[in-house]
Order: sequence, then C-alpha cells, then structure tokens
Amino acid sequence: MRLDDKTCAIIKNEDTSQLRSKTKVRLFGSRIDDSQEGSGIDLIIEPARTLVQRIQTECQLAARLFIKLDGRKVDVLIKNPPWLSMSKLSKMELYYDNAAK
Repeated sequence: MRLDDKTCAIIKNEDTSQLRSKTKVRLFGSRIDDSQEGSGIDLIIEPARTLVQRIQTECQLAARLFIKLDGRKVDVLIKNPPWLSMSKLSKMELYYDNAAK
C-alpha cells in the first residue's frame, strides 16, 4: 500500500469529522499495489448510517482531503449501508416510451 502513516491519519481525521459516525474506509485503485504508478488516492467509504446528501458529502470530503494533502487528488465514493436495498426505496417511473412497440 502506497500511503504513509501521516496520510492515513489525515484521511481518518477528515472522515471522522465530516461523517460523524462509524465508517469503514477502503483504499482501491493503483495505490494498493506497490508496483503500480499513480498519484491519486481512491477511497470507498461505508458509513454506519444512510446519508441523505451522499453526493454533497463525497464532494466536500474530497475537497477537504485535497487541501489537507497538499493538492493530491482524492476520489471518494460513499456506499450506503449494505442493508439498504433498492426494493426498500420509493420508486417513481419518470418516462415510458409508448412509441416503441
């Protein structure tokens, strides 16, 4: 893994302050393999609770990490809790193409 202890601590600090809940943070992409090159940091974050403004939180966390890590690019994906399935969400049909018969 190509992350030093200081970088890991910054990620943990920002994650904790931004999400204010228990989370699981996973590194993926080129940084998990010491033999690969790549400067960006790719993170998947699994919060213990569902986030209402998930995309906004992803953007804010990525921006805060960009600043704290001296301009290093960070991609953040927040995965809603695994017990939340699409069948439990309200659904509304937005479009139906009646012409395609």
